[in-house]
Amino acid sequence: MSKNKAKGTSAETAVVNYLNANGFPHAERRALAGINDKGDVGGIPFVVIEVKAHRTYTIPAWMKELATEKANAKAKTAFLVVKPNGVGTANTGNWWAIMPLADMTELMKEAGR
Repeated sequence: MSKNKAKGTSAETAVVNYLNANGFPHAERRALAGINDKGDVGGIPFVVIEVKAHRTYTIPAWMKELATEKANAKAKTAFLVVKPNGVGTANTGNWWAIMPLADMTELMKEAGR
């Protein structure tokens, strides 16, 4: 396995472990699906999660990728989880979650019901 692949696998596993420990016991890593990709983490209905652990941040490109994955999965919401430089897997809860404002607005509406 390449160093970058191992880094991605480690980050995805850290996110799944964090979600499992915080009320999402069915969260799991997804297999790669090429053009039909539905994100890195599955097991949460109608949610797409894409995990990124890169030295540099290319958020516009990642958001485009996320939109495609959301459409592929026919999901209601989607977000990126980005590992900040210098923040390890012991602090996964401090990683960044980035999502379109429209998705966040829908989540806030659901939370307020």
